[in-house]
Amino acid sequence: MVLLADRRSAGVLKEFTTSLCSRLPVNVAQVRQISPFRYPGGKTWLVPVAREWLQMIGRPKVFLEPFAGGAVIGLTAAAERLAEHVVLVELDEDVAAVWQVLIHGSDRSVKNLSNKILRFEVTLDNVREVLDRTPNSVVDRAFRTIVKNRCQRGGIMAPGAGLVKAGEAGRGLASRWYPETLVKRFDAIRTFRDRISFEQGDAFEAIRSHPGATMFVDPPYTVAGKRAGSRLYTHTTLDHEQLFADVARFAGPALLTYDDTPEVRELADRYNFQVGNVAMKSTHHAVMHELTIFKN
Repeated sequence: MVLLADRRSAGVLKEFTTSLCSRLPVNVAQVRQISPFRYPGGKTWLVPVAREWLQMIGRPKVFLEPFAGGAVIGLTAAAERLAEHVVLVELDEDVAAVWQVLIHGSDRSVKNLSNKILRFEVTLDNVREVLDRTPNSVVDRAFRTIVKNRCQRGGIMAPGAGLVKAGEAGRGLASRWYPETLVKRFDAIRTFRDRISFEQGDAFEAIRSHPGATMFVDPPYTVAGKRAGSRLYTHTTLDHEQLFADVARFAGPALLTYDDTPEVRELADRYNFQVGNVAMKSTHHAVMHELTIFKN
């Protein structure tokens, strides 16, 4: 009976992954924006797919996002009660500071961060002063991270990223600075933070320390010398083969996202994961495809 159930489950997943290839790109403007971050590798376009997948496999007790970043999938799972509890893990100290304040910080800390954002005047001198300053507290570090993420070109967090120049509608540095919207997102996250835990740490250690958890794994895209992940993030050195091996060994149901390359497809095939090709639009509105890789 168990074997038959497993076969049925595998068949349902196969049908689901096959259907992804024929879907039109998601209009991200119609997806609820929860995260305060704007990431060039963000996964807002994947939210409907992830939601459908979680509903299909049933509400997991633990949902782990070991490369949290902007954490839009984990936040959606918590906000919509698609999992009993969500664990977000992020290595980057600056990004981690934001999640530490929003998830585990006091109301006073969040209010302090919100006030800093509401009162900040976006000028070149002010932005450079914030970015050059050594933070004295986790709130100061979180504020600097938000300024960096919102004012650097494309939301790129890697060292050396330039500041926004022309920006959206020619508004320059302030073109992505929406203080009231950011504070509303902070407030929204606080309403369901009891369903989230945040840990600053290594993704591999997180995967190994949460055996059986349902996982969303979105690593930097650096397979076969790809440079995208190296350009966008601070921490990009990654053993992708070991990552696949660890997901195969420790994860319950899992969803991974990757560039569509022969090397990634070979890894997915080696570990008997199922692959779906999903259309999405780039920041320049070009239709591109990324791999969604599923472990049953």
